[in-house]
Amino acid sequence: MAAAARLESAELRPEDELARFIAEADGAGAVVSFVGIARPTSATGDSVTGLFLDHYPGMTERSLQQIADDGLAGFDVSHVAVAHRCGDVRPGAPIVFAAAASAHRRAAFLAADYLMDRLKTEAMFWKKEQGPNGERWIEPTDGDRADAARWSR
Repeated sequence: MAAAARLESAELRPEDELARFIAEADGAGAVVSFVGIARPTSATGDSVTGLFLDHYPGMTERSLQQIADDGLAGFDVSHVAVAHRCGDVRPGAPIVFAAAASAHRRAAFLAADYLMDRLKTEAMFWKKEQGPNGERWIEPTDGDRADAARWSR
């Protein structure tokens, strides 16, 4: 069993992440993965020209690893992986990869969903959208928090 988490300052390549994950999860009957893409518009519909994900070295990596560890411990899965961008991200670029492997599909789907809900609300990032009208810091939405609350035990 393994839980891997990585902070990535360079381009995130989901196809490479998935190939590596499948190889590491050898013997699993199911692999579920999710790729989040930086959006070209804000929640209010304004154009976004870039996204900056600031982080605190050490603390951000620990938060990603804790989420991965909790995903592994909380579901009947053999492997989980998280790779998350930091720094400048352009619209359309992959920003996060999350995956879970298990003997059967249901546990992998649940674990991947859990990972993303926690990443959206608890990963230690400060996010700033950039657009034609300037920059603004963004926070998790009420919907993000409600999704994450489903997993409270």
